[in-house]
Amino acid sequence: MRIVSLLPAATEIVAALGAIGRLVGVSHECDFPPEVRSLPRVTRTRVDPALPSGAIDRAMVEAKQTGVSLVEVDVDLVAHLRPDVLIGQSICDVCAVGEGELARLVTTLMPTPWVVTLHAHTLDEVFLDIRKVGEALELRDEAEELEAGLRYRLRRVGAQAQRSGKVGAQHAAPPLKPRVLVLEWLDPPYVAGHWVPELVALAGGRDIAGAPGQPSRPRPWDELVALAPDVVVVALCGFDIPRAQAELAAVIDQQARALLERRVEFLDGNAYTSRPGPRLVDAAERLARLIPG
Repeated sequence: MRIVSLLPAATEIVAALGAIGRLVGVSHECDFPPEVRSLPRVTRTRVDPALPSGAIDRAMVEAKQTGVSLVEVDVDLVAHLRPDVLIGQSICDVCAVGEGELARLVTTLMPTPWVVTLHAHTLDEVFLDIRKVGEALELRDEAEELEAGLRYRLRRVGAQAQRSGKVGAQHAAPPLKPRVLVLEWLDPPYVAGHWVPELVALAGGRDIAGAPGQPSRPRPWDELVALAPDVVVVALCGFDIPRAQAELAAVIDQQARALLERRVEFLDGNAYTSRPGPRLVDAAERLARLIPG
């Protein structure tokens, strides 16, 4: 079985199922596990990722307005790789290969591959996607085992948060959970949504800006300051910690400075919060260490 993955989360799911040897092509963003970095890259970006976050955001806005994706597929390479299974997504049509472009790609491929479309906005939907990939790869038992192991780790995060006093024990008056603000982008500021508020809750915090299962959304700095978070977690979409620190230093104004007088923590958004796959559990474990008890 030959697999082409068009997004990092799918690549990580395939690897976690023990099928990394079946991957024959991946997206330009796929970098984990390290073994996939040597595989053919079937996509490329139309925007320079080294640009400041403000310039990247403007390119995103323009792409949405014009209906043009910022990610381009190498159709000839995909055809050459002859995938039996092609894994894409339908969450974002701008920053990844969208559902429409995926459908057009499939019409060019002979024989037609089995297409798996990931569409997770919550943790439960991430597990559903893991089962979908397991079904396509004929690894149903492995998918069930992977899900069970990940859910166990999430329960352990919640139990540890309860023991630390972040979450009230049964029949006890619940303490005030730490007020957590997670920033997914800085210019303009975006608060993290989708699965991130669930991760914060499991880690013993209360997400005061994001809504579970809802998209990330922009909020002006003055509104974020008024929320008075106990801790600000900077976990930028597609950026590691050094890049996030550089972006933060570049956009600080008076309102942002007032916010950053509070406790600020950094999390590798590229590795842990931007990808709806197995490493979201790693994100929960790391958040539990960052959120004050």
